[in-house]
Amino acid sequence: MPQTKQPSHAPQLLSSVTVAHLPARHAHAHKGDFGHVLVVGGDLGTGGAVLLSAEAALRCGAGLVSVATRPEHVAAGLTRMPETMCLGVESANQLIGVLERASVLVVGPGLGQAAWGRSLLSAVANAERPQVWDADALNLLARTPLALPSGSILTPHPGEAARLLGISTEAVQADRPGAARKLARRYNSVCVLKGAGTLVADPTGQLMLCERGHPAMAGAGLGDVLTGVLAALLAQGLDAWHAAGLGVWLHACAGERLGARAGRGLAASDLAPVIRELLEEHSACLA
Repeated sequence: MPQTKQPSHAPQLLSSVTVAHLPARHAHAHKGDFGHVLVVGGDLGTGGAVLLSAEAALRCGAGLVSVATRPEHVAAGLTRMPETMCLGVESANQLIGVLERASVLVVGPGLGQAAWGRSLLSAVANAERPQVWDADALNLLARTPLALPSGSILTPHPGEAARLLGISTEAVQADRPGAARKLARRYNSVCVLKGAGTLVADPTGQLMLCERGHPAMAGAGLGDVLTGVLAALLAQGLDAWHAAGLGVWLHACAGERLGARAGRGLAASDLAPVIRELLEEHSACLA
């Protein structure tokens, strides 16, 4: 008889059937029911990264969204998204109040690896909240080991994964499932290993595979959008495993939809409205 059952180590394919749903909202819902996302990053010259993450979190249903960034970026942030609370911070001490109010943290987009970024990352790492780490937060983590709070998500691309594991990018790409699982175990977090065929792994060895997406997604800022999507799903009550699966699938399907329409020239800021449409199609706000 042919073997039809998948082996236990085979990844689960992400699809509209296998990813989690957000519950419908009741008639008396208010913003406090859907979490408070704080996005930390945006050193001088990279302020746009935190804005992309914050906009994605807002468009995916987080009840409240705050941004902690360089004071020079506050005006641009409020102009682009007046719905967010934008705080200019010069040092980690200025983060304390907003860290206490947030329920989910994003750290890394545009953070940089200089003293400013290092001090902010240290403050965030000590906050016992679910977190999404990306970009320079991962590069700093590779240099200075830190313990991530329970329920967190790492989102490395292959180069970042290689630095975290102390191996070459080619070695990561040669065994992507193994690399994703090792990172999840090492940091006791859910790992989203980005790239063609994004993988999601958890510390127990479970694995999900996303086969959606489009080559037009090969551009700057799309990872920043993904971090915001994941944070919004965490803020609305999904655990890290289910938030990662749904967020990766939404992000890839949005890129696929946009890529099929227009091909090259896809900008990261194009994604948030389409992700919002897809999320509503998949998990309607009203039952």
